[in-house]
Amino acid sequence: MPGPVARPGIDRIKAHMIPTAPPGAEAILLHSNESAYGPSPRAAQAMRDAVTGVERYFEFPDRVMAPAIAAHHGLDADRIVSGQGSDDLLARVARAYLGPGDTLIRTANGYLKVPNYAYACGADVVSVPDDGFVPSVDRMIAALTDRTRIVYLANPENPAGTWLTDAEVRRLHAALPEHVLLVLDCAYEEYVESPDHAPPHRLVEDAQNVVMARTFSKIYGLAGARVGWLYGPPPVVDVVRRVGLTFPVASASAAAALAALEDTAHTAMVRRETLAERARLTAALTGLGLPVVPSQTNFVLCHFADPQRSAMAAEAYLAKRNILVRRLASPAYADHIRITLGLPEQNAAALQGLADFLNGAA
Repeated sequence: MPGPVARPGIDRIKAHMIPTAPPGAEAILLHSNESAYGPSPRAAQAMRDAVTGVERYFEFPDRVMAPAIAAHHGLDADRIVSGQGSDDLLARVARAYLGPGDTLIRTANGYLKVPNYAYACGADVVSVPDDGFVPSVDRMIAALTDRTRIVYLANPENPAGTWLTDAEVRRLHAALPEHVLLVLDCAYEEYVESPDHAPPHRLVEDAQNVVMARTFSKIYGLAGARVGWLYGPPPVVDVVRRVGLTFPVASASAAAALAALEDTAHTAMVRRETLAERARLTAALTGLGLPVVPSQTNFVLCHFADPQRSAMAAEAYLAKRNILVRRLASPAYADHIRITLGLPEQNAAALQGLADFLNGAA
């Protein structure tokens, strides 16, 4: 007798990452875009202290989280909703604004998880070709139809690290009908140093159909705590809050996030060291003959053009040395590996491993 059948679209969901080898005890983890510098010591202590009250629910987290986030970033607390990482909030936006017959537009080689949010809602996805992994505003605009409900853009993008200028983002938004929601995924905002970039919250505040998703997983070093937030028009924020869990943020995670905001010296150190390592690793990889896609994130994507020294073989070679990097499931990335920026000595170990690999060492 057949069992329950899931709604249409669920069977279209697929893995967006190729699993890495299980890490050893001393593994160098350069595969998941985490912060090698860890959380602020104040955040870690706040999380430990909060465990003493873990038997209690953390009710209405936005009463505490939203004012603190708003004060730190100079934002309007009424426009903020928190959740279990930005992934949770992106999934909520999809549930609230997509259904059968609707479409989500995204760049073809952008964040590979995004189509799954739409498929889970029975919606369709239009994946627009890019220009060397850089999103094409012209093609995204050309893809708009009367079925479009969401246009998704990660800026900077993952897994390539590319970005659009503020002018290009605004040009994209200007072409959207009022009922189409522009979703800006800004998980790597703190790592951007390009002069042609502007804080995305300004566009959110200038419009009624733009939201920005942010996270504590990257520069704040709280990936395992799962805390994110979304900034948008109050009506959209209200909708996103309605479709969330009853208790969407763990109390210990919230305590860590709030303390992390206060430790601005730690955040500044992580940014400074990460940007320096990004420049060094980019130059070193290029010197090895592995072209790097220009990045504004805490990772770099490098290309393996020689089929005799492939990306797959390079990942396996590094894994034998207990160094984990990431390959992606999309065919467009078959000849690439993504390397998260680690500590200087970790990056040096990865570079030495790649140099040995390219030189044919066993």
